[in-house]
Amino acid sequence: MDVLFLSRLQFAITTVYHFLFVPLTIGLALFIAIWETTTYRSGNSDDERIVRFWGRLFLLSFAVGAVTGIVQEFQFGMNWSEYSSFVGDVFGAPLAIEALLAFFLESTFLGLWMFGRHVLPKGIHVACIWLVFAGSCISAIWILIANSFMQHPVGYVFNNGRAEMTHLWELILNPYFLHQFPHVISASLCTVSFFVLGISAWKIRQQSEDAYLFEKTFKFALFMGLVGIVTIFLSGHLQAQMVGKYQPMKLAAMENLEKTQNSAPLSLVPGIEIPAMLSILLYHKPIGEVKGLEELQSTMERRFGPGDYKPPVWITYISFRVMVFCSFIMILILFYGIGWYFILGKALHKKVLTLITFGISLPHLANITGWILAEVGRQPWIIYGVMPTDKAVSISISGGEVMFSILAFTAIYGILGSIIVYFMRQEVLRGCVNKKITRKILNANAHT
Repeated sequence: MDVLFLSRLQFAITTVYHFLFVPLTIGLALFIAIWETTTYRSGNSDDERIVRFWGRLFLLSFAVGAVTGIVQEFQFGMNWSEYSSFVGDVFGAPLAIEALLAFFLESTFLGLWMFGRHVLPKGIHVACIWLVFAGSCISAIWILIANSFMQHPVGYVFNNGRAEMTHLWELILNPYFLHQFPHVISASLCTVSFFVLGISAWKIRQQSEDAYLFEKTFKFALFMGLVGIVTIFLSGHLQAQMVGKYQPMKLAAMENLEKTQNSAPLSLVPGIEIPAMLSILLYHKPIGEVKGLEELQSTMERRFGPGDYKPPVWITYISFRVMVFCSFIMILILFYGIGWYFILGKALHKKVLTLITFGISLPHLANITGWILAEVGRQPWIIYGVMPTDKAVSISISGGEVMFSILAFTAIYGILGSIIVYFMRQEVLRGCVNKKITRKILNANAHT
């Protein structure tokens, strides 16, 4: 069994599972912080019940995200020890800062927010959840700084066959990171918006006793999602221009562009293209050279020696289109919901509410395919232009050991996923109505 392939597969599985919860956790922290602030200002008991409901789902998401993230870091030492040895002086610093600063900030103030509702002064209690959101953003910043070094290495020198950091600020101000971070935060807004929309739509469709509370969160999530989807397209456009500048091979693979063209078309699906659109997107004019796979392959061979420097083209090509397709479906849902609710002033049909419930999966699918695009499109490099992936894998492990760990992780994640889905389902069924108040209302109605 090929150790390289299995190690890549294992990292892909654990990363995809982890990334299901990262954007959701960041987005939920912001959503709850906004609603907690509203509750503080209004003193409305309905708003407090909304915060408590979504807060319970946030805790479940945070717990799974933390557990799955720890597994990834172990793999750098187990499966990718050659990579860790080569780049540890650079890559280790962002990961250490993320763990020591961001994670402890996030987890500490999350505990204070959880248990301090009736203990801390209200203003401090609200500040705690905002610090949780700040911690989640700081965590994303340092993880993305580390990943951006792999995509576009800066701020280092070679010394004794290893990469050593020379300028921390170059690492922080890496242009790849400066474009990547807004895109991830925008994706988090979309993820939480459709999570809230989907659950709220289901509760409204069921006409549960707390449906009026979920109508409030549904309407708020429509506008939050609109902000997210607009910023995700803007940041995505800028990131595509940056990829064209620093990773032209990835861009050519995204479009399956074999030949260099001065007025490059944008491929919608195989066989259907928009003339000159790719050049327009990159250069804001119809004439602009986009290098093709063949020319880039020849350039790479002259620079790095013989080898295949093309990434898996069809994986990159399809991933990009699935990501964009999901984003356009999200736009349609958001505009439909806003138009129907706020312009026409009508309630949504039950079938539409059902479709929106299934729409929870759209941002997750876009996030996963976006990550696949970013990482697979970088191949065959683990550090772009510096270290090939096949030179990074551990030399002391066997294929059987990696396969065993893949099966073990898959089984554990399957069990963990089932548990989380069960508990989230129970929380959704429970809803956010105060049962004591509900019983009083029902008893009063019965006496009347």
